Amino acid sequence: MRILLCAAALAAASLRPALAAADDCGDAAALLRQAYPEVQRSADGRSFTLEPHTSIPLAAPQDGIPGLVCKIWPAHDDLVLVAVPLIDSAQSVDGQHLGDIELLVVDRKTLQLRQRLLQPRLMNDDAVAIRGIEFDTARYALAPGVTAFGLRIDMANHSQPNPFNETDLRLYAIAGNALRAVLDGLAVAGHGGEGDASCAGSFHSSQVGLAMSPTVHRGYHDIIAVERLDTDEPLPDKDGECQSHPG
Repeated sequence: MRILLCAAALAAASLRPALAAADDCGDAAALLRQAYPEVQRSADGRSFTLEPHTSIPLAAPQDGIPGLVCKIWPAHDDLVLVAVPLIDSAQSVDGQHLGDIELLVVDRKTLQLRQRLLQPRLMNDDAVAIRGIEFDTARYALAPGVTAFGLRIDMANHSQPNPFNETDLRLYAIAGNALRAVLDGLAVAGHGGEGDASCAGSFHSSQVGLAMSPTVHRGYHDIIAVERLDTDEPLPDKDGECQSHPG
């Protein structure tokens, strides 16, 4: 096990993430029109479009890409967090996607847009594909009165002999009436390795938990990141049964 101490002007509370609920989007068309007045629903009703060639897929994955994600923010339950995938439909071909994510903070009752932040290229993928996007609304207490929320992006490949998957976490907070990124792309879970696709191989996995440190720098708590690393080297036994050999 490795212990990583990040003495940055950040903070986090160690809780299991509260994941996004599609129902929190409510009237998706009305919500999106607050941010994109010219948005149009596609003919099949499965996505929205922006001129000239931007597609916003809905919650059900379209062409293997995750769609619109919304979650009521428990720390501020009058607000809804929205992750809008903005896919460049002209350049997304053959299983490869190019696009951004725009984060919106929206008034839950009026749907009025409070804050927004464009995150370029977060929807870019190819052989390692984006499998899911989720809000993490654990109580990431950066400072008194300042609570961050997280965005988790899950990625994986299709390889059986060389599997790979990873979950990256980004944290965001409202500061000075603007939405700002405070932690960028920390890998908090992963699995990978190499094998013969039947049994034998060498594999590793990791899990990272975040906790708030009592130490404060420039007005914000530090983050303590605790990483657990596990390995496995499975082999067939004398009877041909695959046996795990964890470490």
